[in-house]
Amino acid sequence: MSYELIATLMFSSMMLMLLTGQRVFGAIGFIAVIAALLLWGDKGGFDIGFSAAMKLMKWYPLLTLPMFIFMGYVLSESKIADDLYKMFHVWMGGLRGGLAIGTIGLMVLISAMNGLSVAGMAIGSTIALPELLKRGYDKRMVTGVIQAGSSLGILVPPSVVLVLYAMIARQPVGQLWLAGVIPGLMMASLFIIYIIVRCRINPTLGPVLPFEERDIPRAEKLRLLRAGLLPVGIFAVMMVPFVNGWTSLVESSAIGAIAAFAAAVLKGRMTREVFENSVRNTLGITCMFMWIILAALAFGAVFDGLGAVKAIESLFTDRLNLSPWTILILMQLSFILMGTFLDDTAMLVIVAPLYVPLVGELGFDLIWYGILYTITTQIAYMTPPFGYNLFLMRAMAPPEISLRDIYSSITPFVLIMVFALILVMAFPGIATWLPDYVYNKP
Repeated sequence: MSYELIATLMFSSMMLMLLTGQRVFGAIGFIAVIAALLLWGDKGGFDIGFSAAMKLMKWYPLLTLPMFIFMGYVLSESKIADDLYKMFHVWMGGLRGGLAIGTIGLMVLISAMNGLSVAGMAIGSTIALPELLKRGYDKRMVTGVIQAGSSLGILVPPSVVLVLYAMIARQPVGQLWLAGVIPGLMMASLFIIYIIVRCRINPTLGPVLPFEERDIPRAEKLRLLRAGLLPVGIFAVMMVPFVNGWTSLVESSAIGAIAAFAAAVLKGRMTREVFENSVRNTLGITCMFMWIILAALAFGAVFDGLGAVKAIESLFTDRLNLSPWTILILMQLSFILMGTFLDDTAMLVIVAPLYVPLVGELGFDLIWYGILYTITTQIAYMTPPFGYNLFLMRAMAPPEISLRDIYSSITPFVLIMVFALILVMAFPGIATWLPDYVYNKP
């Protein structure tokens, strides 16, 4: 049996197991172990799994994962994140679509606190959505705003997905996070511009708040501003030393976790329940990602041993005579297709052993490609019929918002994301300038 056929059987078997509802790490790890044992026997097969485990345990930047997740859960469980929306409510309610714009700002800051899109979706659905609907905002527009804004969680640092990509692609986490800053802010700005233009054309979509709701004392406004900007201060305390080279990435993540914990204690919100929930959720998500990374490393090691990447490169470039850019675009389209029934981590783990080495062989920058992957995943999250965010929103939305409303709400935001993806592909410096500046400055 040829190595190409073995690689095809591995990939198809893994997809079959996923379609039966198996957990991602279980399906991928099982196929990797069985293939290794059949190909190289007891000694070689066990060595591959053991080597992957040791590589994972020795990867020092992985310590950032529980730190950032803990920071996000502390800020969320202690309701410090709620203060953000109160601030936006008061300070931006006088604008047409101001609360929707504030919701995008809320999502950006939640992303900077947590690094997971599901956190932004949960907070947006429980805090922002009821308030927007109560104040007469168009249900389709605000549903799209929350879905689009929450997707920024996997792009704006500290993105947990980029940590996973860094491990599989063997790229520095810090550079990937910095590469996501400008594209993430650019996409958020495009969302805000769309909201402003749309509400100017049709003011009924995002009405101005009544004067009595905005007529509060200046001292109260300033108090809300201070409370709302606390998470921004925590993020600055964490990231400024790292960007200036005073601390390592792991040290900065520890600073962020300690700062969030201290803020919750000083505000009197660090109860036993908040602490237990934060630790329990942090442990669960961290362990899940470690199992996924371990399975991906083992699967990738088998593929490397088979030479599957070289075979695929030869198929595309020699037999089919496709250009590197054509191959790259086909990869992005396949992500969108897989995103209709898989989440971001599953997509990355499934195709990373094939795509990431191939992208490097084609001469593309792997830091830049990590941002392309992430933006494409955001698009896939919101693509019908089975986009991940669509069903999360359906589960969290009130009964008056139908699945049809959810589907129709995302069209303009998906088009904005596609435009952002094209910009990053056409101008790689959007993603690569900041990490180059920080890491290569004298």
